[in-house]
Order: sequence, then structure tokens, then C-alpha cells
Amino acid sequence: MILTIDIGTTNCKAALFNDEGIMIHYDTITLDQNYFLLHGHLIDPIAFSHALHYLSLNLPHSQEIEAVIVTGSGPSLVPVTHSVEMKDGLLQASSFPARLYLDRRAVEEAKEVSNAWESFIDASFFLPKALYIAHHEREVYEKSISFLSSYDYINYLLTGEKTNIIHAPDATKWYYNDEVLDMLHLDKEKFPLLIAPGTIIGNVSDLAQRALHIPSTAKVIAGGPDFLISILGSAAVHPGMVCDRSGTSEGINLCSSLRVEDERLMSYLHPIAPYHNISGIISTSGKAISWAKELVGLESISYEDMFNKIETIAPGSDNLIFLPYLTGERAPIWDPAAKGVFSGLTLSSSPWHLLRSVVEGVGFAIRDVIETIEEVGQEVSVLRSIGGGAHIGALQQIKANITQKEVAVPHQKESEMVGAMALAQKALGRFDSLQQACTSLISFSHFYYPDEKLKSLHDDLFSQYRNLYSSLKGNWR
Repeated sequence: MILTIDIGTTNCKAALFNDEGIMIHYDTITLDQNYFLLHGHLIDPIAFSHALHYLSLNLPHSQEIEAVIVTGSGPSLVPVTHSVEMKDGLLQASSFPARLYLDRRAVEEAKEVSNAWESFIDASFFLPKALYIAHHEREVYEKSISFLSSYDYINYLLTGEKTNIIHAPDATKWYYNDEVLDMLHLDKEKFPLLIAPGTIIGNVSDLAQRALHIPSTAKVIAGGPDFLISILGSAAVHPGMVCDRSGTSEGINLCSSLRVEDERLMSYLHPIAPYHNISGIISTSGKAISWAKELVGLESISYEDMFNKIETIAPGSDNLIFLPYLTGERAPIWDPAAKGVFSGLTLSSSPWHLLRSVVEGVGFAIRDVIETIEEVGQEVSVLRSIGGGAHIGALQQIKANITQKEVAVPHQKESEMVGAMALAQKALGRFDSLQQACTSLISFSHFYYPDEKLKSLHDDLFSQYRNLYSSLKGNWR
């Protein structure tokens, strides 16, 4: 059996798959809000230990587990200060607070890193975070023995081996190498070996076996960042297919036969050779929707009921437009100063108009990335939607209408867990290729087609959406 674990921004999940790739167990736990700091941008890693303990001790057939693979949201950074130990029944390694992807304080450091690489690097990425610590939190920097991502921290707990997973062989600039670390005067000893997804890191340690009751014979396989695993879980493994991974943030990943050099997008080798991945990340998508839901006092209503009510509001929300830049924005504008905006409010704007405009604003953000991809000569044929909200039909239909693309939703609800399982199956030698593993293990059950009658409406609103940002750019503080 294969155990998959996902370390998210607000939740942690675990799934157990049998040898046929069928999920036989699934569990989730919300990270304790008491461990979050700096408006949810940081978290005490002990929260990860509590989640790992809960998820592991609730597993059936735990003694039959032969492999564990861990994925998670990123970019993130955990400043680890001590070796792995079992304390108060928890498997842990003492660390300073983990910096989640929402932490974008390292704006000046990002400029330094960008200069070192001679390529744009965003403040949310791994190395600017580390450099920020070196500049502004010297005690944290000096006491840290290693900087790990959230999922690599879990791998460290499981094996005692310090590694960081690089999502593609040509993606070094989003991580680090010795030359750039020297240029930035950072201690190379604090930055572990970079390894590829699917690498067998080692076996579950005896200490982890005692703490989590997972066999020490189980292999720990490198998973990686959620956007990479999402590509596999959506089976977007042929040119023209896009993985639309929705959650707190949104990742748009196109499988392409060509590489793109455009700083509005990220381009690197696709997990399926010889293709390339053309990527754009939206900082707050699901987070924007949940924020708006709370803003209008509807915390107690279910998302299903909320979307049923949103459907009663006409498309376009009475010309109310929302920019979902609540923590700045990454692709395609890469503007950490950008702010969220409602434009077009009137006395007739109801809470439901606001909610629909936020959902549509997320749709326009997705379209902004897709049109940028198409502007550089790439073809986008279909969106394969996975993650939070993928099985909310009204949301997927709005995405299809705004982007004017077909949207397909996998039969398996937890697609990221399935993607991790497919990667582990390949690592264990059960498939000849990763592409074969994905196409064999993943199927689709729901399809949404754009409403042609709404094309002109959404074309006009999208033009307003882009112009609104252009008119405000540089005016935020």
C-alpha cells in the first residue's frame, strides 16, 4: 500500500491506496489556528507534527504500507534548529516559525536574488525568504541548521535525512545553487541537497516507526510542491492540456512541446519528458472567496448553498468587477504591492453581487494567465480542474464561461493524492513511464462547456478588469 500525505496551507490530508491504485482510506485535519502567526503568513511547525501524528495513528492496515510520499503547498521555508526527536509523543524537530507562500515581506531580498540570477524571482520564493531571515532575523539565521520546505520537513521527520525537492531539473533559479549562495553570502551548509520528485530518500526511521506506527521497511519517496503533483493528478500530460489547481491559491500549468521565455510566466521542464510546463500562479483564489464569504457575514452558510444563491445573480454582477489581489499578485503581473479592489459598487449591490463578483474576479485572474500563455504562441485546449471547489459545478461553469475553455473534472475527488500515488507507483517500478501511470490511473467524470451567448459580456468585462489594474498600478502603498 502507498500512503500519500499533503501538507497544505490550512489543512493536512492523508490517503491510503491499495496495489490497484484505489483509495481505501482518506482523512484530513485542519491545522490549529493557534499556531498561525503574522496574519496566517507564518505557522509554528509543531502544527505539522500534530497533524502528522493524527493522520498516521488513524490509518487502517498501517503495517502493510510499503511507501510514503509527501507533498505540500509552496513556496514555504522552515528554519530547522535541531535534529529529529520524539517529545511529548510527537515526532518533531525544533524550528522557528515556517514561512508560508503568503509571506511576501522579502521584496528587497527578491531584488537581490533576481540580480544574482539575472532573472525575476518573486518575494514569495524560497531563497528571498532565506535571505530575509539573514538580513532581518539574525538570531534565527545563526541558530538554523537547515532551511527546508514544509513537505521536506516532513520527509526529515520520517527519515532523518535533510533534502529539498526541486520540481524540475532546469528550475534551479527558483531554489539555489552554490554559486548564488556565495554571491549572497549565505551559508551553504544550511541549504540541503536538491533532489528530484520520485527519488527514494530512504526508509522510515526507527524513531518515526515508534512514533507513527508506520513500518521501518516503508520507503519514503520524494513528492514535491502541490502544483507539480497536481499536474500528474489531473493527467495534463499531453500538449495543450492545462492543469487548473484551485485551493487557497490557483496554479495554471500548461503542458507544451515548446519552452517559453517570458517573465510574466514560469517555464521549466514538464514532469513528462520531453515536454515543458508553462506556469502562472494566482496568489488568492479560494482564499479570496472565503474572505468575501466572511466579509459579508455568511460564515455559517455552506459553499454549496452559497454557489446556489450566486447562480441567481446575472453573469457580470451588474458590472461589478473585483481584482483578487489581496496579498499582491504573482502571474502575470508579479506585483507584490497590488491590492484587492471592488469597482462598480452601487446602492443596488447586494452581498450576493459582491460574492459573485469575487468568484468572477478569480475567473478573470485565471483568464489573465491563460491569455498571457496564448499571447506567447501557446495553444490551450482544455482546463483540467482539480483541488478545492473542483466538484462545485457552478464554479466550474463560471470558469468555463469566462475563459471560453472546456473544463474537465476528474472522477477522483482528491486528485493531488492520486497524482502523488501515481508518482510513487512509477518510483516503485510498477509503470514503464510516469505518463503511462497518470493516464492509466486517472479518469474524468464531469465536463463543462462555455456558454457562447456570454462571450461578448465576458470579453468586455475582462477588458475592464485588465484596464482597472493598469490604471491603479503604482498607486498602492
